[in-house]
Amino acid sequence: MKTTKRLRELLASEDILVSPGVYDGYSSRLVEKMGFKTACTTGAGLANARMGYEDVGLMGLTDNLDACRMIAGCVSIPVMADADTGYGNPATVWHTTRQFEDAGVAGINIEDQVSPKRCGHMAGKDVIDMREMARKIEAACDARKDDDFVVLARTDAIAVEGLEGAIRRAKLYEKAGADLIFADAIKGEEQIKALVDSVGIPVSVNMGFGIRSRPTTPLIPIARLKELGVRRVTLPRMLPAAALKAMETALAVLRDAIPTGEVVDRPDLLASIEDIWGLMGLGEYQDLEGRFNDVEGVDVTEIDAAQVRA
Repeated sequence: MKTTKRLRELLASEDILVSPGVYDGYSSRLVEKMGFKTACTTGAGLANARMGYEDVGLMGLTDNLDACRMIAGCVSIPVMADADTGYGNPATVWHTTRQFEDAGVAGINIEDQVSPKRCGHMAGKDVIDMREMARKIEAACDARKDDDFVVLARTDAIAVEGLEGAIRRAKLYEKAGADLIFADAIKGEEQIKALVDSVGIPVSVNMGFGIRSRPTTPLIPIARLKELGVRRVTLPRMLPAAALKAMETALAVLRDAIPTGEVVDRPDLLASIEDIWGLMGLGEYQDLEGRFNDVEGVDVTEIDAAQVRA
């Protein structure tokens, strides 16, 4: 089954869809290995990990596409991609959508921020005219070759226009053809329920684990989000934040061990090389080697005979 169709089925099911944010091969394969049915790319995680810069619109389309193509290609579960603002006007969004679809993802997010955009949890955001955003959604829907390819409309209007402004935009984006609605920085259960009740398409909510300052959306149990009518929850910060913390801990152990002259082995902090081989599919690759690397098994008798006759 195509990942686009699978994602549509999951969104239509009764259970809430949980999509951890991924940013590389390790995180993508781990999400699939741990039994999650979908993943989403984290725009901030990609910008941070690939470029070493904050998520302030510096990562371009090509970098994003290259990462998404690799991520979608190394797992079998549906992956949705963060396409930022669509990288331009509605006509540009048309081409952007085609390129993400060709990269193998099952859908994209497009947001209504002014470019250059900012991470959703940062202050100082602004939004474009909602009519322009509606045209971007129309362009994205028109561009997709597979009708099951999912177009998510993200609005950052709560920080600028309040909940009423965000709901007004969500209704217009739904009318323009969006398959999912995501209101970034939504401020709790009451606002989530109001958004869910205002639109006729699934609502996605972002849970921002690891945010200690300027909290936006509070942490809400996934079971409670389901009760509120949310169809999809994303956790974009969790895996990159967990990886950073683990790397920092391991590096601190190494740094502190250098003056002692001792070798410190901490298998409790590290995945084994066998674990990594298993995660990366080394066994499958070795099976392919066994099938195709035996050149002695290739019969060239008829070829040699034909050469003699020639």
